[in-house]
Amino acid sequence: MKTKRLKQSLTALVAVGVIFLANISALAADLAGTVQGAGSPIAGSTVTLYAAGAGAPTQLAQSRADTNGAFKLNAKQAPKESVLYIVAKGGTPKAAAAKGASDAIALLAVLGGAPPKKVTVNELTTVASTFTAAKFINGEAISGNALGLRIAAGNAPSLVDPETGTWGKVLLDPINVTQTTTLANLNTLGSLIAASFTVASDDWRSRFFKAATPPGGVTPKNTLEAMAGIARAPWASAKELYALFDEVYPQPKDGSRRKAPFVPYLAYTPPDFALSLCFAGGGMCGNGKFVFDADGNLWSGQNWMPGSQSGVSVNIGGGLIKVLPNGTVVSPPVNGFRGMGLDGVGWGTGVSLDKVWVGGLNGTILVTDFSGKPLAKEGDLPMAGQLGGVMGIGVATNGDVWIADGTKNHMLFFPGGRLKDGRIVEVAGLKSPFGVAIDNQNRVWVSNSQSDTVVRFSADDPSKAETFRCGISVRGVALDSKGNLWAASNMSLDFPPPVIPDGVSIMEQFKIAAAHMLKVLTEHPTMKTGVVNMIKPDGTQAAPKGFTGNGVVNVAWGISIDGNDDVWVGNFWGKGVVLMAGDDTKGHPAGTKAGDAIHQFQSGSVQLITDVGVDPAGNVWAANNWDAVEPIVADDPISRTSTWGGGSGLTIIYGVAAPVKAPLMGQVRKP
Repeated sequence: MKTKRLKQSLTALVAVGVIFLANISALAADLAGTVQGAGSPIAGSTVTLYAAGAGAPTQLAQSRADTNGAFKLNAKQAPKESVLYIVAKGGTPKAAAAKGASDAIALLAVLGGAPPKKVTVNELTTVASTFTAAKFINGEAISGNALGLRIAAGNAPSLVDPETGTWGKVLLDPINVTQTTTLANLNTLGSLIAASFTVASDDWRSRFFKAATPPGGVTPKNTLEAMAGIARAPWASAKELYALFDEVYPQPKDGSRRKAPFVPYLAYTPPDFALSLCFAGGGMCGNGKFVFDADGNLWSGQNWMPGSQSGVSVNIGGGLIKVLPNGTVVSPPVNGFRGMGLDGVGWGTGVSLDKVWVGGLNGTILVTDFSGKPLAKEGDLPMAGQLGGVMGIGVATNGDVWIADGTKNHMLFFPGGRLKDGRIVEVAGLKSPFGVAIDNQNRVWVSNSQSDTVVRFSADDPSKAETFRCGISVRGVALDSKGNLWAASNMSLDFPPPVIPDGVSIMEQFKIAAAHMLKVLTEHPTMKTGVVNMIKPDGTQAAPKGFTGNGVVNVAWGISIDGNDDVWVGNFWGKGVVLMAGDDTKGHPAGTKAGDAIHQFQSGSVQLITDVGVDPAGNVWAANNWDAVEPIVADDPISRTSTWGGGSGLTIIYGVAAPVKAPLMGQVRKP
């Protein structure tokens, strides 16, 4: 089923216990709550409130749950801007009272923002909190960069309500609850935690902890550490974990309901246990490039206007959207943010320290503040009226802004990000330039979407340009911390290239390229195409023909680098997000090589995606660009589905990447 509107709310955290993250300097009142397991109280659990920050967490209060699992915490002053979380350890679960107390019990709950008057700490709050805070958990301690922690805590309520310990509002909206397996993933993981201290044997629990050990990690000692281990690499032991679920909650032969405590659960072995949620609204339709500002807000220009019957032949252009770190869309509905003549956006979105830059498919540039307000008029642009379809935007570490003109085949340069000083720069070798990145040597890298090359030139002397070969139709580019350029190409070098005349509009380019690719792929239904190239700072390539991710890549589009220098690829035709090993394979299984696909994330909410972005909490954002192909390419599309062309919404995959510093200016940086 196709639904264009999704509710926006907060997002989730996961762990055994309760985490709540807020900009607070003190806790004004006592905090009360209950500790539960398998839907019943856990008596005698030791409940501790911590404040997390950059260093070791600070203990604020401690209590013991009574026979009904109830507790009260009288908290002292918390450090400013700290993230609060509760860990409940040990105790006797009433659901298995005969077994007595269990040291393997450790539960976590993330509250996000101001804590509710009452808190529930259970298996579901643990799962949600460990996943959203996955990259900040070490054992039972939580620490990390302040922004990342705030983002992690702010996302928790979308998955699980910290007051009730049941499902969050965003998880229950019409798309997430019915079109994805996130609810079933969450409940299956929660049931595994419950089994470990209720119905399972010691041998089962030992095997559960082994399966929950992340690659290269330490075997967990309790359920919090186990769930945190799964959250760090939810693909690593999915088969083994589901087998343990099947063993402890066997499927009745008549196909009826299992005895798992949380339903619905997974009925089949999953490819991973990732938790993700879809968000939409605020003018979102056909997401282009994803960028984050210094506060972790996402900005993206949109191809088309929501509700329009837009495609490559006839279209109404979209505007600019803004999405808060918890997925709440705050840009105006339908139109998004507009101004300076903007009407439709392709790959042209960039963020500097003080501005948002947007390139229009109609030859305009919009520059806004972080409230979406235009900072100039269309006529203030020095090259107004001289531009073609404006595409990729790159921001250098010194604040310079470089923008690609995708139809006029030149670059636009704004020294220090000053709009009034902008000028056109001619660069040899450009052929429908698309993506832009600037390395720490102030060299500008530009991909060519109508060629198989990437161009590099010094910002100080653009007349001296170098050309490097990649795949055909090079799209997204990104720089890792070593200065290696990673480039995603739609087609492999052995794929018959489309013939696109020079100077045609961006939409006409897409029309010709899409028709060509659809024809070839329809004639060869098992064919996959597209590559990812890595070009070192010295210009050499270890794999000149590019990486295919062991055959997983299928029409690569967008690309981002995380804080571990791993590579994230928008796998357009593959309808997924590919995690690819970067130049340094540390942290991956032995034998992993650069360019190997570690895993592909797919979901019912992930459509034909272009870009992927990594935020300061390690969440991966996937941009739905196209949904149904027929209304995009048909001359007279079927009326019933004629508004389904533009991709609907975006998907956030929680805690699977290494956090990065935002905004992206130059090469990727850790927070």
